[in-house]
Amino acid sequence: MSYNKFEEYSIETTEEIKKKYLSILTEIGENPNREGLLKTPERASKAMQFLTHGYDLDPEKILESAMFNEDYSEMVIVKDIELYSLCEHHMLPFFGKAHIAYIPNGKIVGLSKIPRIVDVFARRLQVQERLTDQIVNVINKVLKPQGVAVVIEASHMCMMMRGVQKQNSVTTTSAFRGVFKNVETRLEFLKLIDSNLH
Repeated sequence: MSYNKFEEYSIETTEEIKKKYLSILTEIGENPNREGLLKTPERASKAMQFLTHGYDLDPEKILESAMFNEDYSEMVIVKDIELYSLCEHHMLPFFGKAHIAYIPNGKIVGLSKIPRIVDVFARRLQVQERLTDQIVNVINKVLKPQGVAVVIEASHMCMMMRGVQKQNSVTTTSAFRGVFKNVETRLEFLKLIDSNLH
């Protein structure tokens, strides 16, 4: 299975989702025949397919496609990775940044593959807690490093636009495997992602 994703959509799937959006517009009291909404059901159908295309991607194959033998055994960090996902409870967006580190154990991975892994899982209906675990677990499984750490900071539109309507709240989740269970290693990682080295 290729992990390259192009904006090509199944005609059948697009039409089925389009019908449902057309029905939603009618049910909320809109007129789907007015000029501004004529193409909205099709656009929304394609947008939803794009926003959930992570279901079609294999994160293990993505990592395996760019693994290299290397003796480097210090911390590798990719921080401030933008992420956009949909909350599975309300299908509203949540967005923020992921910070990921691993300590190699004879294998390194192409750096661009780490943000790709974030996208694979973010482009599904999600909760932030599961997203954090899925990222850390697949890196740990495929690379078999000495340790992996993931921290995600995100704002949730389901809290900002509805419900409690707290516009400035940020949710932070973390997951640690291997040597990152050690307090000293974990603190080094947290200090580095909080720094302005760049």
